[in-house]
Amino acid sequence: MAKRETPTNFDDLPASAQVPAKTLAALLDISEVTVWRWSKSGRLPRPRKLGANTSRFNVGEVRAAIAALAA
Repeated sequence: MAKRETPTNFDDLPASAQVPAKTLAALLDISEVTVWRWSKSGRLPRPRKLGANTSRFNVGEVRAAIAALAA
């Protein structure tokens, strides 16, 4: 398995930015499957569907979810 790179600019992104599951997986040090599982269970926000094969997570919603997980 390839080494995951933690995004270095996540904190610099505006709250309205959209990121893929791969970015969240690297940020949270979990697998992409876990990102989708947590999204389905409500631990992470649901992604926005941008196209037939494209889903992205809202950065502002992700930050709020991460804060709630840390609390």
